[in-house]
Amino acid sequence: MTRQELQKLLTRKRTKLGYTHQEVADLLGTGITRQYYSMIEKGERRPSVDVAKKLGELLGINWTIFFE
Repeated sequence: MTRQELQKLLTRKRTKLGYTHQEVADLLGTGITRQYYSMIEKGERRPSVDVAKKLGELLGINWTIFFE
């Protein structure tokens, strides 16, 4: 999955659920900041396995896409 495809997927899933970047960061319960989540969504940072799994669960996506 390309960086742009990942960004589109994450943005689409987040907005469909009605979440802001801040709400996603808070709901993950991992202590990441809004800024860090934004970097993940833009493809600038790769989340840890723990964060990826929680993001997958929260947004309804396969968490392994971050490592393809």
